[in-house]
Amino acid sequence: MDRDGWLYAWALASVALGAGSLLVPLYFVAIGGETFMLGVLAGVAAAAGAPGALISGRVADKTGKRRALVLLALGLAVLALGLVSFTAEPWLVIVGNGLLWFAAGAVAPVLTLLVTAGTIERDWPARFAVLNRYQGWGWAGGLVLGLVWTTLLSGPLGEIAAQQSLLWLCAVAVGLSAFLAAKWLPADPAEPDRPRPSRMARAIARSRRLPVRSATFPVGPGRLYWLTRSMHPREVAARFSPSLTIYFGAVVAFFVGFGVFWGPLPLYLSRTPGYDSGIVFALYLVSSVGSALWYDRAGKLAERYDPSGLQVGSLLARAALHPAVAVVGLLVSATVASTIINGVVFGLIGVAWAVIAVTAASVVTQLAPSAIRGEALGIYTAVSGLASGVGSILGGWLGGYGFLLAFAVAGALVLVGAALVAVVWRRSPSVAVETDPLSA
Repeated sequence: MDRDGWLYAWALASVALGAGSLLVPLYFVAIGGETFMLGVLAGVAAAAGAPGALISGRVADKTGKRRALVLLALGLAVLALGLVSFTAEPWLVIVGNGLLWFAAGAVAPVLTLLVTAGTIERDWPARFAVLNRYQGWGWAGGLVLGLVWTTLLSGPLGEIAAQQSLLWLCAVAVGLSAFLAAKWLPADPAEPDRPRPSRMARAIARSRRLPVRSATFPVGPGRLYWLTRSMHPREVAARFSPSLTIYFGAVVAFFVGFGVFWGPLPLYLSRTPGYDSGIVFALYLVSSVGSALWYDRAGKLAERYDPSGLQVGSLLARAALHPAVAVVGLLVSATVASTIINGVVFGLIGVAWAVIAVTAASVVTQLAPSAIRGEALGIYTAVSGLASGVGSILGGWLGGYGFLLAFAVAGALVLVGAALVAVVWRRSPSVAVETDPLSA
């Protein structure tokens, strides 16, 4: 097996995580989870990855025990999936789902170490791209698996039984991934290979390739660990420019809006007439693949045009698309027609996210002084994850009063974010992308 053979094991685990990302919320809805608690489920998932990454990253950095950490994280994921599948208590599902994403976060910085082992620093962004390709398309494969499995088995087995059986399959897949990882992971180095955090941060800052999963799950715990590993809060805060401060205000606004939208969305779709679990998986898949197909194109656009302007346009699109999902359900009663229209809407949501995700890295690195660019990107990752989690809980609460209200508030928050980014765009019209070595 070549040095990248272990990535096949991680791709298999990513299939399970991709399926579980939507399967657990749908199962939560099927067992009677309330709208607000669905938001809590999403919020806990969004927040759980960060502490997992910080803990395992520190341990891996100090001890060099990478294999053990990967296997431990995969074991926790198996335990989490099993816990969810064998309970009908909503609070236990929330705990199990939190444990699942804690495990996913814990493995992220260790995988970064593994994929860059034995390569020189200038090749690290390319190695990140390899890792993202395996885990990203594995994630999309999980959504395909969920689509096929629930479509074929929900009828003969019943909705809950079909979902439980898929949870068991995901647990088996992660267990098999752990078995293969034990065989294929490279041996731990005799002397821990500890790349300087500042070097890793610079390499991550240069890498704009993002995994497919970012379309629906924006937290990047692996990036968060390395970009904040050597952060000096006072120095970073002292060097924040007014434009960068305004931009982070925009990040808070539009990521809260994203969370308000995605948090209650599984329940809304499940209650839409004619929308079974398979159709819900299909819509999420369309969004994720739309993002995947546009990441490279978005990067090229960001090199030709002002990233802030591109981001404003994409945020305006998202501000309109969020409430459009509910409006389609109200105005278009024909199941086939509404499914097709919502498929287009979700595809556009994915495309807009690809542009937002790629341009965000460029905007932050343009606005931040060169000495704190890595840390500024770390703050962006942390703030976006926290804001998304808060938004998910807010969305669950608003969804209890009406999904149109929740999605309208989501659109309004994204619109506020777009307005703040537009202020940044007008304040710095002369910034050129080519002058920033970290955005290449």
